[in-house]
Formats: sequence, C-alpha cells, structure tokens
Amino acid sequence: MKVISNEKLIKRNNKIGQITSIAALAILAVGMFYSFKDNAGQYISWTFTSLIVGFLLFQVGNFFLNRWGKSPRPDEVITQAFKGLDDKYTLYHFSTDIPHLLVGPAGVITILPYDQGGVLKYDDAKKQWKQIGGNFFLKVFGQEGLGKPLNEAKYSTEDLERYLLKLGVDKDHCDPQALLLFTNGKATIEGEGSPIPFTTTEKVKDYLRKRAKETVFDYEPVAALIEPKIKLK
Repeated sequence: MKVISNEKLIKRNNKIGQITSIAALAILAVGMFYSFKDNAGQYISWTFTSLIVGFLLFQVGNFFLNRWGKSPRPDEVITQAFKGLDDKYTLYHFSTDIPHLLVGPAGVITILPYDQGGVLKYDDAKKQWKQIGGNFFLKVFGQEGLGKPLNEAKYSTEDLERYLLKLGVDKDHCDPQALLLFTNGKATIEGEGSPIPFTTTEKVKDYLRKRAKETVFDYEPVAALIEPKIKLK
C-alpha cells in the first residue's frame, strides 16, 4: 500500500495546537490568580473573561492536538490498520480535499476515524449512533464526543463527490463511499442497522478485501487524476 501524507500540514497544525494550548494555560493561570487575589470583586469581569477565553482556547488546542499532535495520530492509526494491503491501494492523508482517502480495488472511500471508548451503538429508533459510557474526564477535557457519524459520513461523501467531479472523474465510473472506522480496541461496537458501513482497525483489511471481491472497479484512472493534484504544503 502506498501512503501519501501532507507532513508539512501535520507539523504546522501540531505547532498551532501546542501554541494555543500553552496560551490557554497561561490565560487560565492569570484568571485563577486574580480570582484568588480579588477579595473585593474588583477584577471579577477580568477573571471571568480570562477563564472563558482560556477554556475556549484550551478546547481549540485539544482539537488540533487530537488530530495532528498526539501520537498515534488518527492518520497513523489508519495507516497501521491498513498495513498489509497490496500496492494497488493508495492512502492519502491531508493531501487531497478529503482528510483520509483510500483509492483501490475496493473503491474510492473516505475514512472517518472514531477513537471513543465505551459502547458505541447504532440506535435504529433515532437513526443515529450514540456513545454509552467511556471515560468522563476525557469527554470533558481531552476527547471529542462521538458526534453524529451519519451526518459526518453524508457530508464527507458529498465532499468526495465534489472533489471527484472537480478532478474530472465520470460520475458513472465510481460510487464514492464513506467508512466509519472505530479505532479504540477497548470499545464495544453494536452497529446493526447502520446505513453507513463500519468496521474496526482489527477487521478493516478483511472488510476491504471482501469488498474488492464484490466490486468491479477500475481504480487506476482515478488515481491518475489525483496524482497531479496532490497537496503537500
């Protein structure tokens, strides 16, 4: 399998995350300092403002670090999970309009990674995935929530369709798909009924190989159109 990653973007966003997190901690520290010092309420507006701004910056820093800072990063986890696929596959990380894109015999697939723990279950009544349990501290301070995977898959597939159209790929030539990839080995996945395909890092290669056997797809013209448009800055 070939892997093409935008390392410059990853390093740049990692630095943004680090700087933002340090700035957030500094602002929070100032806010806490004045909150303890301010017995007469003289600095109360400054205290609350600094605490709010610091918390918001902390969340922004976490957003960047979770994606581009903390190792293993999502792109590293995906690459490791797909390791062993043959050279007919190319995995693009942040080097196309799609964050994680796989092109090969199994099709053109946008990969959506989720590292949440606990029980990740598809609720057929509400037509949405939900998270049950998991580390409360991480949910509040370190880890993003599960969000709405079906909506994210829909938007990502639409982005992929627009990207392929921009490249000049015939709409009838391929059927772009989304794949929900659950990367937390301790999570329990209960996805029966999900309209969007899902799998885990342990089973993803089997899923792709099975899909390739069931799919007649000439991936080479798509890969050839992507090649000159790769973003590495």
